[in-house]
Amino acid sequence: MTIGIIGAMIEEISPLIEFFQTRGFAIEVSNLGGNSYHKVEINSHKLFVAYSKIGKVHAAITATMMVSHFGCEQIIFTGVAGGLDSSLKVGDLLIATKLLQHDVDISAFGHPLGFIPESKLYLQADERLNTLAKQVAKSLGRELKTGIIASGDQFICDEDKKRWIAQNFQAVAVEMEGASVAVVCDSFRIPFCILRSISDSADGKADVSFDEFLGQAAKLSAQFSIELIKALGVEFA
Repeated sequence: MTIGIIGAMIEEISPLIEFFQTRGFAIEVSNLGGNSYHKVEINSHKLFVAYSKIGKVHAAITATMMVSHFGCEQIIFTGVAGGLDSSLKVGDLLIATKLLQHDVDISAFGHPLGFIPESKLYLQADERLNTLAKQVAKSLGRELKTGIIASGDQFICDEDKKRWIAQNFQAVAVEMEGASVAVVCDSFRIPFCILRSISDSADGKADVSFDEFLGQAAKLSAQFSIELIKALGVEFA
């Protein structure tokens, strides 16, 4: 089995790299398209880990390379997100049921917000991977929340924008990469799971709380990703 694990920032994949290094696994690095891909072979499995850089375009490039060049059969995205729902608190774990692009607007031609012709408004995450993630959370005694995640090339730190995204798309969290990874995986028919840890509340203080809790939230998401990879049958012992 070949699995791709993507984060948007170095902080989001550093805990994974450190995990492999401290356990003595050899890491082979390939530099392609301005990005670095870390390959770890464990028994009959291959893991490719990379941070895409922030934004939908970079995430789409990385996901495409994972699938088309490295042959990844499943993609896990790990990282942080801003909460839109008042029930989401910093440190909460969330998986996307489906994703959309909140910054796409061709409504002037009669299309719904977020919709691209010959594509889909909402992209469904893989039910099997999501079910497995829920089982992992249960075994760890962790609460794993679910909901729609909205992606766009904007850092949302405005209360009005937060409400607008939540009302128009029924999204519970917002970030800058997940939906583009979903587009790639849907196009190649590759199962994917978008896992996020809430790093800020996407309110007027989002820029402050994001910097404060980024490392903590990213580490939580990465640790959970490791447990999910174990549940897929990869044995690290």
